[in-house]
Amino acid sequence: MLSKEELLARAHKPSEDAMRLHPFYRGKIETVPKCVIRDFQDFAIWYTPGVAAPCRAIEADKGLVYEYTNKGNTIAIVSDGTRVLGLGHIGPEAGLPVMEGKALLFKYLGGVDAVPICLRTESADEIINTVKLIQPSFGGINLEDIQQPKCFKVLDTLRADPSVEIPVWHDDQQGTATVLLAGLINALKIVGKDLSNVRLTLIGLGAANVATLRLLLASGMTLDQLVAVDSKGVLHPERTDIEERQEDFGHKWKVCLESNADGRRGGIQEALRNADVCIAFSRPGPGSIKPEWVAGMANDAIVFPCANPIPEIWPWEAKEAGARIVGTGRSDFPNQLNNSLGFPGIFRGTLDVRASTITDEMCLAAATELAQCAEDRGIDEDNIAPTMDEWDVFPREAAAVGMKAQEQGLALLTMTRQELYDKASATIRKARETTQLLMREGMIAPAPTE
Repeated sequence: MLSKEELLARAHKPSEDAMRLHPFYRGKIETVPKCVIRDFQDFAIWYTPGVAAPCRAIEADKGLVYEYTNKGNTIAIVSDGTRVLGLGHIGPEAGLPVMEGKALLFKYLGGVDAVPICLRTESADEIINTVKLIQPSFGGINLEDIQQPKCFKVLDTLRADPSVEIPVWHDDQQGTATVLLAGLINALKIVGKDLSNVRLTLIGLGAANVATLRLLLASGMTLDQLVAVDSKGVLHPERTDIEERQEDFGHKWKVCLESNADGRRGGIQEALRNADVCIAFSRPGPGSIKPEWVAGMANDAIVFPCANPIPEIWPWEAKEAGARIVGTGRSDFPNQLNNSLGFPGIFRGTLDVRASTITDEMCLAAATELAQCAEDRGIDEDNIAPTMDEWDVFPREAAAVGMKAQEQGLALLTMTRQELYDKASATIRKARETTQLLMREGMIAPAPTE
């Protein structure tokens, strides 16, 4: 068993490696052709004069853009850099490495071509207008790392606008919540508790936990089981600071009115007392959640400190304090509950049936399938969710999402579950094998040794 010093050293290693390798590769993605170029005469097909023929065909029938271009497999990752990975308001340039990394995961895990678009604006209206203007080039939009309450306005406005013809979703909300729910489903199985009667504490009520709560309520939980706490303390009916901003934080005011059945006051320590489950998306740690607070939770407690890049409490500290199951957002600890398990497969399924939106029901279908994938190979206290290297998870998730979209009448294309699975598998396999081929041939340079 590793010592605390060794665990801390391992936790800091990814950042050290990132500072070596990011400048070596000068980014993580590039554009490569997907068509044959047998000789230079082929450019007459792919560009002028031949390209005029498909252009005229699309002019006559706009839907043909999905047949003659890569629009149907291309999404935009749109961010203003105001709420980046627990780093906060760092700006569009500083956020670009994150958006490039997101694009890399989209391609390798889901076979989805993604383009980072970091905007030099903090206006919700300008972000909304930009998305509406660029939609002819994309099959979907992934909103990323936009601060609240602006992120809610941007997403809700775009999803409600009939002029927006492609799916728009906010991964920090829907994607994070999907994977969190999948992990919780299996964690509750292990400890022998049911979602309908556990006591649950949410620490932080930003984009991730707002969506998490919405999916939890859709799964059978009720608000009277919940105690929530934000940066100013426990939510309760006397929180006039929230009441006065209902226009921006209506979801928080509802929680103030309908949760906290015991009438608790105070901060995180009071909110966690006797809780069965702690879900935290708040200030990065370590030390944002103290071990003695975890010790005050119920027996067989489940603790999900999911702040990035450092969880609110180190996993080993939570375990020593009495937590039975601990999950974080990091891949270097057991039980990674990171949205990277969600967005590649969810968008894959959405694009494959050309769904018009991504609903909570589609996210619930993804969460259920993720949980089942883990259960099929066996779950235990350190293995409650699939890992990114279990590649079959992503086509299974895509198939579940595509089927739910069809069931809801949101899909333009009709496919069977097996057809969806096969299509997603082939697309993802091609993306992975292409990367491996480029590495073998030296087109992607080997990573330098330290």
